Amino acid sequence: MGDDFRAEVRGWLADNLVGEFATLRGAGGPGREHEAFDERLAWDRRLAAAGWTCLGWPVEHGGRGASLAQQVIFHEEYALADAPARVNHFGEELLGPTLIAFGTPEQQRRFLPRIRAVAELWCQGYSEPGAGSDLASVSTSAVLDGDEWVITGQKVWTSLAHVADWCFVLARTEPGARRHAGLSYLLVPMDQPGVRVRPIVQLTGTAEFNEVFFDGARTARDLVVGEVGDGWRVAMGTLAFERGVATVGQQVGFRRELTALVELARRTGAIDDPVLRERLTRARVGLDVMRAHAMRTLGSVEPGTASVAKLVWANWHRALGELAMQVRGAASLTHDGDLDQWQRLFLFSRADTIYGGSNEIQRNIIAERVLGLPREPRA
Repeated sequence: MGDDFRAEVRGWLADNLVGEFATLRGAGGPGREHEAFDERLAWDRRLAAAGWTCLGWPVEHGGRGASLAQQVIFHEEYALADAPARVNHFGEELLGPTLIAFGTPEQQRRFLPRIRAVAELWCQGYSEPGAGSDLASVSTSAVLDGDEWVITGQKVWTSLAHVADWCFVLARTEPGARRHAGLSYLLVPMDQPGVRVRPIVQLTGTAEFNEVFFDGARTARDLVVGEVGDGWRVAMGTLAFERGVATVGQQVGFRRELTALVELARRTGAIDDPVLRERLTRARVGLDVMRAHAMRTLGSVEPGTASVAKLVWANWHRALGELAMQVRGAASLTHDGDLDQWQRLFLFSRADTIYGGSNEIQRNIIAERVLGLPREPRA
């Protein structure tokens, strides 16, 4: 059964990554989301029309009900085909499963079909200037005004907010409530006068992260996922979905980067340096360990599993960027106006250990929820 499914995926990709889509191979991804965005959106909609989006969703919600093994196969084959980075990650991988788990039937009917069809794009409104990975400190507020919530505050590091139609926002709906209490999970339309998006230009010169300002933005009263005041539980559910099977495809991309770096070291003679050769070998072993851990823990709901996975891949990838600079030597320090692939990797991978939950927060989660150590003192 697995071989048949793999052949089906591989065949469809080979038949469809042609013509106008052939030039999209390898386009997009972290630090490169600006590349051929409209064309990649059209590609995602081609996938949707053929039933290749939302594979793991239950059939009754528009998915295929694919097993974990089938989802792994799809993401592996997709990455091996060097197909373009998807533009619908936040809707398909994060909000969709959250609505299936916590949403009302009305919310599911309203949003899930449009996520599956890639008709509406989403972004994630969690981090704030004073509450990065410490989400319990968010201060963005939402108050009821008749049949609408009025949202005021600021979010930051909001990936792809500049192209999103909607944002799922963690906001404080109980004035005076502290930490995890009094938070709600709201679905907020982006195209309205009360929402302003300001891009954040990174070291790479790109700007896929944004600041989002809510100044009296509005959304319907019934667009709270879960109960009012229970947003922390829903938000944690979303974060658990973030470490899903898509990371298996991510590792295929990592392996491609490492293979290319080894080939570069051979061409330049850097591989003759015993220190660099050992570091390249260790990187290969680390990647194998990463995959073994991912395959062993897929579908796990054990506390800390997602945090361990994030620490493993983020630190490995950041170290690969540093290793690439050492392999390139002095040439890595200059450019003629355009960064090469290794300079982009080095610069953008600095963010890997921050976005999606910083290393410090992941270690706190493991220490407190898995090892039972005392909580970190709060100011």
